[in-house]
Amino acid sequence: MKRMFLIGRLMQFRKELVLLWRAFREPATPLILKAAMLGVVLYLVSPIDFIPEVIPFLGIVDDLILVPMMVSFIVSRLPQPVRAGARAEPYRATSGDGPVIDGTARRR
Repeated sequence: MKRMFLIGRLMQFRKELVLLWRAFREPATPLILKAAMLGVVLYLVSPIDFIPEVIPFLGIVDDLILVPMMVSFIVSRLPQPVRAGARAEPYRATSGDGPVIDGTARRR
């Protein structure tokens, strides 16, 4: 049960990262959230941590806990139009004649 929870959380984290990347490129995303996204990346590459990596196990665990929490927090603060626009980005294809309209097909 716990393993399934971890796999599900990992998949959710992956989707949130993709959403943040698309939201970062979206012009309507507030600058403070873009700065927070950069702050998460800087925290990961920074040698300064809350718990230093010198402590064998705890140094890595704080990154494994804090980074997903920060990412989820930023995703929860994204405005709804930005969140919807970032999720729909792969479907915004345009050709030389005009926009391409995609639909959903169902198989019975």
